[in-house]
Amino acid sequence: MKPLPPVAVLAGAVLGLVAVTGCSTPVRNAGPLAATPSATTAPTEAAAPGGCPTAASLPLPKDFPADLPVPHGAVVTSVEHRPGDRLIVATVVRDGFDSALTFLQKQLPKAGYVLNEGEVEKDDAESNFSSPTVKGRWTLRKMPDCEGGVYLTYLTSAA
Repeated sequence: MKPLPPVAVLAGAVLGLVAVTGCSTPVRNAGPLAATPSATTAPTEAAAPGGCPTAASLPLPKDFPADLPVPHGAVVTSVEHRPGDRLIVATVVRDGFDSALTFLQKQLPKAGYVLNEGEVEKDDAESNFSSPTVKGRWTLRKMPDCEGGVYLTYLTSAA
């Protein structure tokens, strides 16, 4: 049998890698919040070539806690209802990571929420929060393709 030329071997390896990894866009809410399939998912917005949202914000759902602070100008990109009356609201905030983090750390306690079991790293942060009626978790992730953009996701349920 005649050996394959190096170009054919390289092309085969690339095609195999594409078949295994796929050509889809990255999942915005990878991690614990995205582990369970959703019962209801609203479509997400279109993104500009740089990754910033270009469509109008979806409305906050009626069952989103009315007293839970959301940064001004946040664009709601998806809403998911999950088993156990859990609600996930994904947003994009354009004020930068540090500003969004400061907002969450100051405004949630002012609204009566206790923050606990959180951590802050270079490009992401998360924290559990609770009030007498709501328990939840927020996550914050820098957007690599949107200057000043940050993914802010809330997971909430009744306390």
